[in-house]
Amino acid sequence: MNFSVFTFHFLWQKFASMFLKKLLHLRNRHFFFCDLVLFSIIPLLALILRLDGTFSFKEYISELVVVTILFLTVKLTLFWSFGFYTHYWRYASIEELTYITMLISAAVIIQDLLFYISNYIPHLDMDKLPQSLPFIDGLLTFIFIGGLRFSVRAVERTSHKQTILNPHERVLVVGAGSAGVSLVQEMQINPQLGFYPVAFIDDDPQKFNVNIRGIPVLGDRNYITDVVKYQQIHKVIIAMPSVAGQVIREIVDICKANGIQTSTLPGIHEILNGPVRIDSIRDVRIEDLLRREPVQTDIEIVAQFIEGKKVLITGAGGSIGSELCRQICQCRPAEIMLLGHGENSVFNIQQELEKIVEAMKDNGKAQQYTPCISSLIADIRFEERLNHVFEQFQPHVIFHAAAHKHVPLMELNPPEAITNNVIGTKNLLEMALRYNVPHFVMISTDKAVNPTNVMGASKRVAEMLVLQAARQSGKPYVAVRFGNVLGSRGSVVPTFKKQIAAGGPVRVTHPDICRYFMTIPEAVQLVLQAAVLGRSGEVLMMNMGKPVKIIDLAKELIRLSGYEVNKDIEIVFTGLRSGEKLFEEMFIEGEEYEPTQHEKLLIVKNSSRTIPKNMDFIVESLHRAAYKNDTNSIIFLLEQLIPEYKPKDLTSEINSLESNKNISNYLSKNLSLK
Repeated sequence: MNFSVFTFHFLWQKFASMFLKKLLHLRNRHFFFCDLVLFSIIPLLALILRLDGTFSFKEYISELVVVTILFLTVKLTLFWSFGFYTHYWRYASIEELTYITMLISAAVIIQDLLFYISNYIPHLDMDKLPQSLPFIDGLLTFIFIGGLRFSVRAVERTSHKQTILNPHERVLVVGAGSAGVSLVQEMQINPQLGFYPVAFIDDDPQKFNVNIRGIPVLGDRNYITDVVKYQQIHKVIIAMPSVAGQVIREIVDICKANGIQTSTLPGIHEILNGPVRIDSIRDVRIEDLLRREPVQTDIEIVAQFIEGKKVLITGAGGSIGSELCRQICQCRPAEIMLLGHGENSVFNIQQELEKIVEAMKDNGKAQQYTPCISSLIADIRFEERLNHVFEQFQPHVIFHAAAHKHVPLMELNPPEAITNNVIGTKNLLEMALRYNVPHFVMISTDKAVNPTNVMGASKRVAEMLVLQAARQSGKPYVAVRFGNVLGSRGSVVPTFKKQIAAGGPVRVTHPDICRYFMTIPEAVQLVLQAAVLGRSGEVLMMNMGKPVKIIDLAKELIRLSGYEVNKDIEIVFTGLRSGEKLFEEMFIEGEEYEPTQHEKLLIVKNSSRTIPKNMDFIVESLHRAAYKNDTNSIIFLLEQLIPEYKPKDLTSEINSLESNKNISNYLSKNLSLK
């Protein structure tokens, strides 16, 4: 007896396994023939249900045949006409369920109408059949058709679970919002990726003890330790793109205390234009720990501003310039002109943008405008070259991101700061006015506020030039100020990473030095918003939040790299460098500030009044001094033009360096920070 039961159970398992495998390989042609059979018998089943089986089959045979043919014709015609047999049911979702519901509802309405009309056909006694027959037929059709299709989806999910007998990594997903659920869905669909989602953690109490895609939500972040321990978690993935950095920091600290590997999805600005995918997962970065509450930007109004326009971006290969290119490309401009001095960086961003445009075409997002990408290697200091660019391109909007930005280098090379940051900006503005460019946006810096170094002073002069051009033309030419950008080339974070990779020490100039920081995508989002909101002759300032101590930044980077501070990697203090402030400032005495429509942007409403009358004469004098490499005259002229500029004793330091032939040693000591 036991042997018979065992044999039956074995044979049943084999049959079920074969049936499931066959079900997974069903195609739409198979579904069509299945539907043909089902539609032929469903009216009979509907009649049996309606009359409880207490009827004579012969009594209804002729009317039932007519109704069956009628209903079958209606359903097959509708299903075929609306592409029902072109769907791939292995990955059916709520969209397919909605689609089935709409088609069958339409079929029921048409069937009911035809059923009513058929009552007037001679020689047919349709009054015999119940009036509810079309509705019951539709209900049964929904159950059978939907059940058949979604059984394939259910088998797919079941087979995935069976293939994950020895998953590579048991994953705890922190965040049961749309990003976390999308992540889990992709893990379940693609088990070959080696991720097995075990549970969710979420701070929303309403989600506690519920199941999402079959995965339980076990509590808030305070339960991470217990879940990791009792569920044998191998990896924690933080799927909260919009959460503040403080929350990320707390979660990372909990995971480190438990010796568990932590990864995250990028911030909301980084995934703004793309779906959440497995390949979006990356290691936790310092940008995540310093992340603030997400900046709410009106993406649609920016897209409307950019759409169909020719956009010129200077410094297109730089950190800010390249991100401007990426985000502007998504706004459907008619053409983007990439202007830069470094051929490799311009080439790289050109290749990246071309891939973005191809992806837009494939996804049908290009719509009316498919951006044309043009590249030009040029130096903004050469007016003749710029004239050729403007004559050929005729831009509608200019984003001016080209600049020398490194404070220590510009302290050693004041003529370069003047020719590039000041004269280059002047040349661009002259071309913009000559060719009647409607919009001009210059990227400025917080170092232009009460500057103590040549770089900051040169950017302040560039701001004045933009304001002067706006006042003369009445056009919306604006400058946008913000602080340090995390991850930009040559800035503090990449420098610290290199020092950590080399085994240390990490060099910090002063234990109390602070800086304002933004991520590159966030900064560019606000630059684009400023381009829309800016009126004629304004400086717009970004609300940078709270400043960050550089020593804290260094410690976090060392910990993220898996080392202990001052045990594995030492931190040393090298002293403030020439022209460097302990604290950066955002406001200039005498400037008046007012809010804009955007909570993170302020307008300096009286900025145009700060332009001195002898501005053109001093700028021309700066130009001559720079080409003569006359550092003393440059410093003197900057002091005349910018009363708040307070330089340190720069010339004696340069002369000492030149006499000692020791410039390289100076740079290696002083270039640890931007």
